[in-house]
Amino acid sequence: MQALTPSKSAKTAKPGPGHAKALTAYRPFWAKRFGPAPFLPMSRAEMEQLGWDSCDIIIVTGDAYVDHPSFGMAVIGRTLEAQGFRVGIIAQPDWQSAEAFKVLGKPNLFFGVAAGNMDSMINRYTADRKIRSDDVYTPGGQGGKRPDRATLVYTQRCKEAWNEVPIIIGGIEASLRRIAHYDYWQDKVRRSVLVDSKADLLLYGNAERAIVEIAHRLAARQPVESITDVRGTAFMRRTNDPTAEGWFELDSTEVDLPGRVDEHISPYQTIEQTAEDKAAGCVTGQVKAGDGSKPITIHRTAAKAPLEGKIQMPPRERTVIRLPAYEQVKSDAVLYAHANRVLHLETNPGNARALVQRHADRDVWINPPPIPLTTPEMDHVFDLNYARAPHPSYADANGSHDGETKIPAWEMIRFSVNIMRGCFGGCTFCSITEHEGRIIQSRSEDSVIREIEEMRDKVKGFTGVISDLGGPTANMYRIGCKSPEIEAACRKPSCVYPGICQNLSTSHDPLIKMYRRARALKGVKKILISSGLRYDLAVQSPEYVKELVTHHVGGYLKIAPEHTEDGPLTKMMKPGIGTYDRFKKMFDAASEEAGKKQYLIPYFIAAHPGTSDEDMMNLAVWLKSNGFRADQVQTFYPSPMATATAMYHSNKNPLKKVTRDSESVDIVRGERRRRLHKAFLRYHDANNWPVLREALKTLGRADLIGNGKHHLIPSYQPITDGSYESARRKNSTPTGAKTSLAQRGQPLRGQILTQHTGLPPRDNGSRPARAERAMPVGAPRAASSAGPRSSVHSANKATAGLRSKPSGKR
Repeated sequence: MQALTPSKSAKTAKPGPGHAKALTAYRPFWAKRFGPAPFLPMSRAEMEQLGWDSCDIIIVTGDAYVDHPSFGMAVIGRTLEAQGFRVGIIAQPDWQSAEAFKVLGKPNLFFGVAAGNMDSMINRYTADRKIRSDDVYTPGGQGGKRPDRATLVYTQRCKEAWNEVPIIIGGIEASLRRIAHYDYWQDKVRRSVLVDSKADLLLYGNAERAIVEIAHRLAARQPVESITDVRGTAFMRRTNDPTAEGWFELDSTEVDLPGRVDEHISPYQTIEQTAEDKAAGCVTGQVKAGDGSKPITIHRTAAKAPLEGKIQMPPRERTVIRLPAYEQVKSDAVLYAHANRVLHLETNPGNARALVQRHADRDVWINPPPIPLTTPEMDHVFDLNYARAPHPSYADANGSHDGETKIPAWEMIRFSVNIMRGCFGGCTFCSITEHEGRIIQSRSEDSVIREIEEMRDKVKGFTGVISDLGGPTANMYRIGCKSPEIEAACRKPSCVYPGICQNLSTSHDPLIKMYRRARALKGVKKILISSGLRYDLAVQSPEYVKELVTHHVGGYLKIAPEHTEDGPLTKMMKPGIGTYDRFKKMFDAASEEAGKKQYLIPYFIAAHPGTSDEDMMNLAVWLKSNGFRADQVQTFYPSPMATATAMYHSNKNPLKKVTRDSESVDIVRGERRRRLHKAFLRYHDANNWPVLREALKTLGRADLIGNGKHHLIPSYQPITDGSYESARRKNSTPTGAKTSLAQRGQPLRGQILTQHTGLPPRDNGSRPARAERAMPVGAPRAASSAGPRSSVHSANKATAGLRSKPSGKR
């Protein structure tokens, strides 16, 4: 999928399906004469210094403004600035009234609203629905600087300030709520955020391409209500709206009918069915038919036996699939699971069809996903004039951002570089694939090197150590499908589950070449890889493992097997623990060859759908036998629109065809059972021993109770204070307090970190002497590469929509 070059034809030709107008192909808006701003203005005084009388576009965000390509408001703002628009920022406004939304005056074109780099509810609440005491995207880490459901609140205030100005919402919060979705915090299905916010347009996924086109069309005085054909957007239509004429509507139950008993031909064939038909891992047998003037007909080829023919379908670009209405899915969990399944099957930009879902008397229309950015376009976005620092208004009394006003998320990515976007892993609990897409969008090696050199020369405090060179996944750079045709037709939810697709190129050569070139740069002492590593891919390249272990691991390397048992792993779409064992052998051998003592830090998740009590017990036994003591335990967090969340709500498995009688999934609900699963991960905590003894007896495994080394927990009970509580609550440190290495997130001896929120780890108060007894002899006390679950991706995962990738690896 190559974008058109910035030529005359690119400016005049109408892009066809699978193609898109290049970001650099637009004629710049007249305000380009003002040139780039040192920082996008946050006040009228800054606007006057730039010579502006008004802003063309104002971005409202729930994060503090950091002018860095890992922060959504900066990416979107600078991309629009490069198009010639004057862009202002309103960051973390006081939402109690509309006055804070008037500070920059009335925007000439539109308001862009995003809750921030993280969903505002996940940012504010733990997996146990308890309020967090901090916010890593706020100066000083102060919590409570953004409202719950920030997209709704900010949109309402923008309307109060300037009712006639169009409002476009985006970011991770809007992206994952674009249809009717299960809301974990209210334990119910909520309407599309587009309906509740009353915004004019919603942008989902990586939004540069969509926001640039919309900005130019609004600048040309095109009414916002007429912009209904931009990929990666959602909008509202009245039922039976005449503007919808010419579309072929296909009821989603025709392709995945809940409750149907007899078999029927489906465009959504499983991987196995497709392989039988095409002898390929991911190509379906879709046939386009129809000239746009006849109703949909489904028939089978006469020469073949029944059920062997191909469905005759209208052109995909003029087909819209109608999902069950909000009123149906809110009261029928099976229909909800069905709708979620269909949504996820329509996410490949090469073959996705539009979706529509009724809400009362109006329809939410969701256009197909945006065409991924090409490498030159990625370079264009990342090479823009970022200051690579927080806005000067956040500086402390010394003019620094390292004191009491320090922004923790900025510290996480300050000396890191993002090299790619997207993930084809398809983990069901993760929002990366459904937000950024599964097609990897990579920068060029030259662009990455330029950013490293700029960071070396311009960023205050650089010591020669790059904290991360990665992205959503450390080792998916330039990896993708071998065939563009197969990629465009593929409907698999993952390229690496249940095994690595035969059509996937797994070469790590471009990444190895980049590593070597980057660490050879003058002034660069060490490059660490802190993004999550996809170890099932890494084992395909022994040379990469050797390169990584020899030069880019600072004692500890984070990987995420998530579990050891097949039950939960199949619901997560993660490889078996045998792959971890294979990688560990390669890691240990490479470490020994390099003369280094280095250790893996595996992440695990408790209470995921499909996890039984026995599964958690077996995981605890594995942890003890391998000398691990888990810290920062995280239970499954049902984020909106995730496949695992649909499992949690419906007890059904949307990875397979959903029917009334289809597979049921064991769901871990209720505080008591969720606590038990967390307790198994923290089997070493004496506060958990009473509940674990009771559970082991119930499971018929009382043999694991005793005082020997082969027992899981002892039979005696020491005096405990019973004070163990969630790690985020217990381990929050006062703003400005001095912390030890452990308190900064570096694991002590015997610790592993398992949080999945994207927030920095905190010291759990464990005594070093106690933790030391669990690790093998010779294990180091700490590691310089340890810390938050990711670095680049921590402040980057959620930055795609109005681009509001940090949420750890998640």
